[in-house]
Amino acid sequence: MPELSQETERTRALLPLGVAEVTGPSMVPTLQHGDRLLLQYGARVRPGDVIVLRHPFQQDLLVVKRAVELREGGWWVLGDNPYAGGDSTDYGTVPEELVLGKVWFRYRPLRDGQRSAFALLRWVLSAARPVLSDRSASRRLRAR
Repeated sequence: MPELSQETERTRALLPLGVAEVTGPSMVPTLQHGDRLLLQYGARVRPGDVIVLRHPFQQDLLVVKRAVELREGGWWVLGDNPYAGGDSTDYGTVPEELVLGKVWFRYRPLRDGQRSAFALLRWVLSAARPVLSDRSASRRLRAR
């Protein structure tokens, strides 16, 4: 589940961008535990997009999932990791007003112990990437 910093919550009204941190394995392999996300509040969501939303039953809990399809009552969302759970298969559709924003970018922080030149080069090449919509994943996940 992502966590929004208090600073992000304060600046939300000023800027349409925010930062969240991923905790848990529900979006593996797309997102890893500890990844930082750049999200745009109020962005138009399309099937296949990775989004941050408030949990329908625990609205103080934020969740990162892939929007699969817009159904009556809201978005059907699923994690990329089918074994993690905690998605629409457990709680149904998510009302659109609970969707906070669309994830645009993923940043993986440097881990302790990555000090060799090779490790640093590998980190530089893989640390920051855009989080793209995966239309094929959307079709594949909808079948679940």
